[in-house]
Order: sequence, then structure tokens, then C-alpha cells
Amino acid sequence: MLRLSTTLLLAATCLLVRPGVAIETTTTCQPETVHRLSCDSGVVIVEEVLYGRADSQTCSAGRPLGQLANTQCSLEGALSAVKTRCDGKRVCEINRDVFGATDPCVGTFKYLQTKYNCLPAIHLVTCEHSLAHLHCDVGQVISVFGADYGRRDQTTCIYKRPASQFLKVDCSNPTSSVSDSCGGKNSCSFSASNSVFGDPCPGTFKYLEIAYVCEYPTTIREDAKEVQTIGASDCSRKSADTNNKTNTHQELFTWQMNTGVSAINQPTAHLRPHLSSETMPCFRLSTTLLLAAVCSLMAAVASKERVVTCGTGNNVHHLTCGHGVIRVQAAEYGRKDNMICSAGRPRRQLANTKCSQAGTVNVLKSRCDGKKECDLNINSVHNPDPCRGIYKYLETIFACFPAIHFSTCEGSVANLQCAEGQIISVYGAHYGRTDRTTCTYRRPPSQIQNVYCARSVTGYVSKSCNGKNSCAIEVGNSKLGGDPCGGTYKYLEVAYICEYPLFLGKLTPE
Repeated sequence: MLRLSTTLLLAATCLLVRPGVAIETTTTCQPETVHRLSCDSGVVIVEEVLYGRADSQTCSAGRPLGQLANTQCSLEGALSAVKTRCDGKRVCEINRDVFGATDPCVGTFKYLQTKYNCLPAIHLVTCEHSLAHLHCDVGQVISVFGADYGRRDQTTCIYKRPASQFLKVDCSNPTSSVSDSCGGKNSCSFSASNSVFGDPCPGTFKYLEIAYVCEYPTTIREDAKEVQTIGASDCSRKSADTNNKTNTHQELFTWQMNTGVSAINQPTAHLRPHLSSETMPCFRLSTTLLLAAVCSLMAAVASKERVVTCGTGNNVHHLTCGHGVIRVQAAEYGRKDNMICSAGRPRRQLANTKCSQAGTVNVLKSRCDGKKECDLNINSVHNPDPCRGIYKYLETIFACFPAIHFSTCEGSVANLQCAEGQIISVYGAHYGRTDRTTCTYRRPPSQIQNVYCARSVTGYVSKSCNGKNSCAIEVGNSKLGGDPCGGTYKYLEVAYICEYPLFLGKLTPE
């Protein structure tokens, strides 16, 4: 049993809610390429957009001073254009073409920067010719964040459709029709069809993407005062009573608690407040709830998965995390008993149970740590053969750790950021391409075909960012150790957590 201080319990609870707290920032230095916004959980709500230049440092590498001098360059209407395209989506990819041909400052090297929240929401995708059903619990009403009819990838709603019907992914028709028809209702049905939304791309099989929340028509502040957060003076006083070392001011905001989905009945600016040592909310939480939070945190860290792949050659070894990211704990290629992967095999191929390939765990960690999914085949680890004539298998034990996970397109800046008082700890980072859906907006097919292009850059990102409160990494060949696949448009995939520097120091055995 561990002796946990109140401070630690509060810290653990805050770590559990951390992924839904900070505003995200995406900066693209080459806005003609791909500007990507994504939410690991929840949906995008755009807060601020700058297409132009606000300082002389951002995206300045290799640029003459004359192209950086105008720091009051901003395109009017940029916020509206990006909100129309991206609000309510889990992933949104655009480039400067969404602004048309307007140049806010000729001769100035511009960048595109977006600040956005990831809002908890119900995310619904309905294929063309089907009905979208939006519904809430009794007493709640629908509030639509965004709706878009068209096609943005080559994986959604494609079953037995000819390839020609899902090749066009630059097909978008944001619409307010769903909000106008469903907002304020308890349930609502909508047809995903051209007759309702028009046809943004003839010949393409489309789908309707909707993000909405269920909320109570009025705030529950008066009906359930125990739910509201404690005010600044109360929270400071209670913190002092329970722990003399705690001296924080509090930001007052109220969470609306719903059945089935979390939603917040406050203006957007307060939906995802940035928590710091001066703005950390003080919840009225019982010791039982705090202990449950810590136990949940420990359970998330402690749970382990096991994958075994038999044979050699091109057999695929697949690791995946439904929640969190992969952290490889152990991996062996060889044979340690005569039962695993033994079906139909002669005894002589199972006899050596002390057969193990050295360095296997390092290969798996390099390939998979920090990813939500990881595929490799046994060819990646079987040379040299640790025991000829023995039928071998690859076994990996891994945990799914809670983490902040995102991808940043080539030509952009990856921003890692924690709340005040917390520091970055990188789980994994990879540069290259492992799918045909990430960072593909208006890129030619030849630049996204190679999906076996990935190099671990965990060492570089860890060295640059670990122990810092915030960190920026330029995504490009020159900064990330060269080009792992010439001619392919790449991206940086990063997984990290925010932790308190002395978090582990507060755990002492009973």
C-alpha cells in the first residue's frame, strides 16, 4: 500500500483530466503544403487563426530580414474560413488555398497558425443514402458543433465501392442545416444525401460527419451546487487547511455534468481552460473519489497486452492501443517453451526452448513506442537466425499508457506544451510515413504511396524537450536527421505526457 498525500492525490486526479485541458497550437511554415489539426479524443473547435506574420522569429530560418520585417500582417477572415472547414472534426487538413488568392502582405514570408480546443463530443459518421440519428438522454437537448457532407479520406464508407468513387478526398461542404434542424431537440434524424446538402463532388461516394453534445437546457449551477467548482477564496483556504505547502489561486468555472457524455455549458473560451499553478480548479472531491482517480491512473499504467506471432518471413506482428499509446515492456524472438506456436510442428522444431534473439526488444521499442498502432513483420528481427531448424515466434508484451499523441506535417512546427509546473516526458517520436491518410491534403498520390517510411527520432525529440515546460520542433529533413524516404511527403508523430517533476518522490511505501 502506498502513502499518498492530498497534494499527490490532487495531482493524480489532474493528470487524469490533463488531455482535455490545454489549447493546442499548430504552426505551418509552408502554408501551401498541409496544415493539420487533430484531436486524439473529442473534436476540433478553432479559437484563433493567423495567416500572415505576428513576430520576426516564427518560421524565420533562412529568410532575409526584409521578409520578416512586417509583424502586423494578418489576413482578415482567416478565423471564419478555418472554423467553417474544421469545427466539429476529429482531424482537419487544409492549406492556404482555403483563403483564396488574397495576400495580406506581399513580400512578407507568411505562416499559418491555428489555436484550437479538443472538445468532448459525440462524433457521428453516416454514409450517403443512410440516415443520421442524433439523440440525447431524457431532459437533454442536442447542440451541434459542426457538420460536413463530402469526403476527406479514402477509408470511410468504402465497402465494395469502386475505387473511382473514393479517390477524390478534397470534397467538403460544411453545412449549418443540421444545427438549424436539430439544435435544441432531444432527438433528430437527417438524410445523408445530395437532395439535402447538394453534391459537392459528383461521382464521389460521400458521407455526413457530425459532432454534437447533449446538454441540459439550463445550467445546473442552482439545482446541484455540489457539482460546481469552488471559488478562488474558498479553494485557497481549503488548500491551506489540508496542505500548508499549497498556495494557489483558483480560476472559477463550472462543469456541466451530463449522463452519457461530458459537455460544458459555458462559452467556448472556458471549454478547455489552460491549467497552471495559478488556475488549477479545486474540485469538491471526497477521499474515496481521489483514491479512485489514483487507482484508475495506476491501472491504466499497469495493464499489459501480449501479442504472439508465429513463423518467419512476412507474417505481420500487430500492436495496437484502443486508448493511450504503446510502451514496449519485453520482446523475444525465438522459443522459450514447446507449447507456443507448436500446432502441426515436429518435435525437433520445438526442442530448443532456450532460443532468443538478442536485441529484439530494442527493435520493437524503436519501431513502436509512442504509437497507437504498430505493424512490422518478422523479417525485421529474424536476422541472424538465433537457432536454425527451430520453429520460432515473436512475442511482445506492452502497456497502453495515457499520453498526448499528435502528428505534425512536414514544413510545420510541432508544439509540445504542459500546464505550468509540469514538464514534458517523451514516450516516442517517429518521422516518415506509415499510412495514406495522415497529412495528405492536396498532395499528389506519388508523395503518399510509400507507407514503409518511418525512422525513430525519439532520442532527438527527448533530448530537445524532456524536462521542459514547452518545446517546439521544426518538422523537416534538416532538423530530423535527413530524409528517410526521398519523394515522400512526411510527418512527425509524437507521444508525450506532462508530469510534475517530484511526482514519484511523493510515493513512499506504507
